[in-house]
Amino acid sequence: MSNAFRELLRKVGSGTHTSQSLTRGEAAAATRMMLLQEATPAQIGAFMIAHRIRRPTGVELAGMLDAYQELGPALQTVQSAYPITVFGHPYDGRDRTMPLGVLTALILASLQCPVVMHGGDRMPTKEGLPLVAVWQSLGVHWAGLGWADIQHVFETCHVGFCYLPQHFPSAQGLVPYREQIGKRPPFATLELFWSPYGGAAQVIVGYVHPPTEGMVRTAFALHQQQQFITVKGVEGSCDLPRERTAIIGVCQGDQLERFHLHPAEFGMAGKNVAMPSLAALEPLMRSVLHNEPSELRQSVIWNAGFYLWRCGVADSLEGAIALAAHQLEHGLALQALHTLQAQVEAASLIRR
Repeated sequence: MSNAFRELLRKVGSGTHTSQSLTRGEAAAATRMMLLQEATPAQIGAFMIAHRIRRPTGVELAGMLDAYQELGPALQTVQSAYPITVFGHPYDGRDRTMPLGVLTALILASLQCPVVMHGGDRMPTKEGLPLVAVWQSLGVHWAGLGWADIQHVFETCHVGFCYLPQHFPSAQGLVPYREQIGKRPPFATLELFWSPYGGAAQVIVGYVHPPTEGMVRTAFALHQQQQFITVKGVEGSCDLPRERTAIIGVCQGDQLERFHLHPAEFGMAGKNVAMPSLAALEPLMRSVLHNEPSELRQSVIWNAGFYLWRCGVADSLEGAIALAAHQLEHGLALQALHTLQAQVEAASLIRR
């Protein structure tokens, strides 16, 4: 048992009237001890549920991020005309609506806008469809690639993926606790804005509950993160909704600009596409890449258009939407997929 961890556990878990927030340094130390399994399973589970009940502060999340940055993997910096964009989707996936992130990434990559994603397999408590499974359905198998392989694919294809079980096993070691405590721990919030990229990046943070945005802003201010976007997205993801106004915060330096984007004003009103069966997932996505008209195609164009605009590829949202449509119409996103498939397959064969 870790006596040092016990003292931190007592601080956050002593009750409604006497519990205290951790300092940034204490939160970093607690997270480090959990990642390294220096704390016992009983201590880790108790900490997670106590912290869940009391709710983390932005300062604590900054400390947790310190530990993730110290112990987690980070892609080496690359030269790019556009910002490296890191998407923070919930690790426990989707179960109601079709995820747009993979198709959005392919459109961005087709215009040489580097994209980084991260996540694991199906994960408690939601057990929704994770991004890695969406990639697999398109024939891109990130599992099995070493970190050097991921770096090479990222540099070549403008897409990188940190697969938790392989590339950050100490974080993967905390996943079983989610099922055992039956609740998302504060790590589920941290994962929305952690970045497995070693340089300056534009971090996209999806969220459901408005207080999350405030905590992220506090944590990023302490980390001097200069560029990030918060999105009240579909199922807490970075995907812009089409059935309601998209509520977005764009931070540049210490300034936050608020956007309320109404899809109807851009000809993009419609329905968020329901989650298909696993068997229907791949043909549905390929229909978009082959530019077949559908609600999903419109959703992808709306989503990718916004991010192309924020990457500076187009001067206006209207122009970026038209550019996203162009990449599909001319098969350029499909070509990006073929290039990515070939590079990932080549790396897999070499490792075998």
